[in-house]
Amino acid sequence: MMQISPDQRAIVAVTGATGYVGGRLVPRLLDAGYRVRCLVREPRKLAERPWRTHPDVTVECVDLVNGPLLTELLRGCSAAYYLVHSMESSGKAYAEHDRALAGTFGKAAATAGVGRLIYLGGLGELGAGLSEHLSSRREVERVLAESGVPLTVFRAAMIIGSGSASFEILRYLVERLPVMVTPAWVRTESQPVAITDVLHWLVRCLAVPQTSGATLEIGGPDVLPYRELMQVMAQELGLPPRVIMPLPVLTPRLSSGWISLVTPVSYRIARPLAEGLRNRVVVTNDLAQRLMPHAALGVRDSIHRALERVRSNDVNTRWSAAGAVQGDPKWAGGTMFTDQRSIEISASAAAVFRAVCRIGGGHGWYAGDILWRIRGWMDTLVGGPGLRRGRRDTERVEFGEALDFWRVIGVEHDRSLSLLAEMKLPGIAKLNFEMASGTNGTTTLTMMARFWPRGLLGILYWYSVLPLHNIVFGGMLRGIKRAAESGQGLVIAK
Repeated sequence: MMQISPDQRAIVAVTGATGYVGGRLVPRLLDAGYRVRCLVREPRKLAERPWRTHPDVTVECVDLVNGPLLTELLRGCSAAYYLVHSMESSGKAYAEHDRALAGTFGKAAATAGVGRLIYLGGLGELGAGLSEHLSSRREVERVLAESGVPLTVFRAAMIIGSGSASFEILRYLVERLPVMVTPAWVRTESQPVAITDVLHWLVRCLAVPQTSGATLEIGGPDVLPYRELMQVMAQELGLPPRVIMPLPVLTPRLSSGWISLVTPVSYRIARPLAEGLRNRVVVTNDLAQRLMPHAALGVRDSIHRALERVRSNDVNTRWSAAGAVQGDPKWAGGTMFTDQRSIEISASAAAVFRAVCRIGGGHGWYAGDILWRIRGWMDTLVGGPGLRRGRRDTERVEFGEALDFWRVIGVEHDRSLSLLAEMKLPGIAKLNFEMASGTNGTTTLTMMARFWPRGLLGILYWYSVLPLHNIVFGGMLRGIKRAAESGQGLVIAK
């Protein structure tokens, strides 16, 4: 067999590489022998991915609104995956935003001479009753096709995989509610598909020319209503059958609010997903199987594999890491309150860093956990994320990831960790940990809480919580000291 040099192999562009599907697609493409060019807004989100240092990967920083830069970065690419969705917007805003981004991307791909585009959209029956969420996906398909670049469209229903928003909604509803008063959509038929099968077809299509320009519906072998899907989940979780009582009065608005209260998924994400659930989403043609025969996993096997990933702490990507990492707002340049504390720890900086990286999720916050839970509950009531998001990995953290209602905005191994608060606040809050090595193997850990108030309400908020800082922050430092000195967290890998 003739050996192909790296320079002769195809370059494939991937947008959304920091997202749930894109983050898993890149290593699959590398395994298949392609060179991959990741087009992302925030390259730091990929810094800890195992494939980031692969010689066939390049990461380019670009906002998809920048047409000229996109054009330059797409030159030389034989194909480009468009895996971008504005899921956290609401109303018409996310649909308009998605349409504009798709138009810019399509024009850039055409100008750059890209050979084909691949887009992952949603299944759903056509007609006046199509949800706004699914209608937006169809509109993106249309806009990309208008670019003139051959477009391969994949349409899928619920994607079952550890870390996906749909899967976590299903898991948490079943785990937490033995009795459910549900919307009528639990009777709607769906044809879920495992993430591993989605990735197979996304990669395989590049080697099948007939898929260029085709619309391909993909799904697993099982078609079942959501209420049956919930019962399968209960069985795989080792739980008794759930009692499910559908009520027609629960609108998508109420449904998404209910999902937001019970699961880690925010209202802004739950709303479009809940609206989409009212549509029957099943495969209506077998073109994908005829062009790319593949034995897809059934629902039970898909759920079983996803749960095994969760239990073994092997969740590669998660819905909560997607989206922009916000910086300081324009009004944050004035008054700033600080609370700085330090403690000397008889452990190496690496051990201290590992202990710091365990905060949040199931580990808790080392001290004042009841206060953290109360704050999380209050945040949930006013539409914030609360503590429901947890964390993707029990030990490791990456830039851009969620830790309960915080977001990682800076990480330097064995040196520092910076967090941005995403709970509802009358201002902006950051929490920073710095490690400085001392003599005789000691480390000084400095924690600084910073708060930029927004108006008088923000100032009043700071002074109202200030008395609790010694319990929460002082206790956290002492807890980190105990953990580091006792050697907890030594399994973390750099």
